[in-house]
Amino acid sequence: MKVLAVDIGGSHVKCLASGASAPRAFASGPDLTAAAMVRGVLDATRDWRCEAVSIGYPGPVLHGAPLREPHNLGAGWVGFDYAGAFARPVKLVNDAAMQALGSYAGGRMLFLGLGTGLGSALVVDGRVEAMELAHLPYRKGRTYEDYVGERGRLRLGKKRWRRAVLEVIDELNAALAPDYVVLGGGNERRMKTLPAYVRRGDNANAFVGGFRLWDAAADAHADHRQRRAPHADPTRGRT
Repeated sequence: MKVLAVDIGGSHVKCLASGASAPRAFASGPDLTAAAMVRGVLDATRDWRCEAVSIGYPGPVLHGAPLREPHNLGAGWVGFDYAGAFARPVKLVNDAAMQALGSYAGGRMLFLGLGTGLGSALVVDGRVEAMELAHLPYRKGRTYEDYVGERGRLRLGKKRWRRAVLEVIDELNAALAPDYVVLGGGNERRMKTLPAYVRRGDNANAFVGGFRLWDAAADAHADHRQRRAPHADPTRGRT
């Protein structure tokens, strides 16, 4: 199956089709609506053929749909008909979960994405759970995102921001006890040294995760969970 993976960020929307040699991107920002995103993606990928679409959304997702409007983009994302707009089947998941799925190499993995905000997801034995750690209270009335996101980097300066990132990684590692941590996002490259248990991620892993969402094995795993728990959300393991 030819899949188009779309990674929605606070500064850019990036797209890659399975089999394509390089991703394409266009600017996003605080005025970007869901409809504008679809128009931008279709315009940027008009010469690519695809049968299905994966979307990494920068916010909480429930039952394959945005639960809340994004913090760093425009309005109109909740309730939008993504499959209708793309005229193709769509799987929409949290953006950190999509990159985590593409970064996963077994065991228990914590993914942290340093970008405009802070993305987070936990993968245990192949099951992905997106977490909304970014807006939890952290210190002095501020959130985790206020310290390690882009606003925190600009407010704290390079050295203090790096120190804050290391402290947050250490605290979350101690609390969640993963086998390893993957640090991704656009600002990962700004970190000089990392603890031995931390692996550097790659933003391209978001596309790998988007392709994996449509893997037959992933679908079979989701169907198996649904049969065991018929009242559970069948996409819960990937959002």
